[in-house]
Amino acid sequence: MNDSSQLDELLASRAAQPRRQIEPCTVVIFGASGDLTARKLIPALYHLALEKALPTPYRIIGFARREKTDESWRAELREAIGKFSRTQPVDTAVWDAFAANIRYCQADISDAAGYQKLKDIIGGFDHEKLRTNLLFYLATNPSQFGEISGHLSEVGLLRKEEGFTPDRLVVEKPFGHDLASARALNAEIIRHAHERQIFRIDHYLGKETVQNILTFRFSNGIFEHLWNRDSIDHVQITVGEKLGVGARGGYYEESGAMRDMVQNHVLQVLSLVAMEPPVSLEAENVRDEKVKLLKSIRPMTPADVAKNVVRGQYFAGEVDGEARPAYRSEPKVNAKSNVETFVAMKLLIDNWRWSGVPFYIRTGKNLPLSASEVRIQFKPAPNILFAAQSQTKLDPNSLTLRLQPNEGITLRFNGKVPGAAMELRPVRMRFSYDTEFGAYTPEAYERLLLEAIAGDATLFIRRDEVETAWGIVDAIRNSWTDKPLTNREFYLAGTWGPTAADDLLAQDGCEWRNPQPQK
Repeated sequence: MNDSSQLDELLASRAAQPRRQIEPCTVVIFGASGDLTARKLIPALYHLALEKALPTPYRIIGFARREKTDESWRAELREAIGKFSRTQPVDTAVWDAFAANIRYCQADISDAAGYQKLKDIIGGFDHEKLRTNLLFYLATNPSQFGEISGHLSEVGLLRKEEGFTPDRLVVEKPFGHDLASARALNAEIIRHAHERQIFRIDHYLGKETVQNILTFRFSNGIFEHLWNRDSIDHVQITVGEKLGVGARGGYYEESGAMRDMVQNHVLQVLSLVAMEPPVSLEAENVRDEKVKLLKSIRPMTPADVAKNVVRGQYFAGEVDGEARPAYRSEPKVNAKSNVETFVAMKLLIDNWRWSGVPFYIRTGKNLPLSASEVRIQFKPAPNILFAAQSQTKLDPNSLTLRLQPNEGITLRFNGKVPGAAMELRPVRMRFSYDTEFGAYTPEAYERLLLEAIAGDATLFIRRDEVETAWGIVDAIRNSWTDKPLTNREFYLAGTWGPTAADDLLAQDGCEWRNPQPQK
């Protein structure tokens, strides 16, 4: 039986199985007063309650230093739901039942007594599973991860156990700012929790279209047979952002596009597009293949970086008729900053499937369109048959996975224009998620929170995956040290990047295929 048939059976059997029964649990949110809690976490949990996806019973506890009562925090969250819920109006009956399960623990993260207070609240719950099945969501600064996990361990709320455990930590990115800090942070948390208890979250992996990459590849034999060096000329991955840096100038001065987007989102998409079929869809098997893929990316020397990587920075321009300032004029940005707001690079994967196939990736701020897509460019067909009769050069076939917005899949091929002349032009077959499945698309945090509560780590990032990705990024960033941007690396806000990015592909006889607005 071939790989495609095996994966077909695997996906079918998995789809036929009901979701693992989720046991009652208590979710504790550290950083409960923060923006992430109000905008994403509580709305996501409310929608899970609305869809009857949460276990029975459950409890949600907010942990923060601001003085609030259970009632005042519930009132704040009700206001947040009214602003940020993806469904309106709020269902009053569902909200009332949901709010009854919410508690607040006022304490400082650095105060050991606060963790005993938290333990007392949890210990007062009348259901045994609510006292023992605990999920801690660390929506805080990463520098506090180790301290929080240490205090939880000291009071016995976080027990370090191998294998499936009811005590779990969910931690937000950025997970370190380079390889050394990521390793140090991993080592600090591992002192108090086993790797299987740690769920490193990247909301990008919760998007339906990103998850669907694996389904599309491994459940459709007609494409999986073409998914290799024999049929594919190159792959382009574009993650474009229409917005500039804006008020995040201080953060961006420390991160840049490489740390902010490439290290996590872009490399995550790349690993899903290029990984080998896992032996099963269990979490560790999927994550094993992702790590193998990342480790297969050819390391770059400083000379390789100079040839294969382009950074860029926007200067003043317009996006949709709106004037945008230069990056160096943004608030909290150094007037002589060399921080990149755009990155384009050519990556080579040294394994059997992808040998010799370049992967071109790019991401940037203040681009013409906010869009994320993967374009699989197939090798061109010989033009012998039509060269004499058609003056139009045959367009190579391509397959585009549109991850956001207007989510869908487009196959581009050549067709004959009706008429006596032998005129060819590219045509498209397009699948739209909205058209096929309706406009309902769950927020990424809904899926990720539900998976964490269920103890399924498939959509979360493992320690070696984080460190491998940082190793790739660090090698590039280190080559930029003390090197100022050149004129060919600046780009006008509202364009698709600097001239140097076009040169990067031109040296291989290729060109960028820009995402197009779709109605």
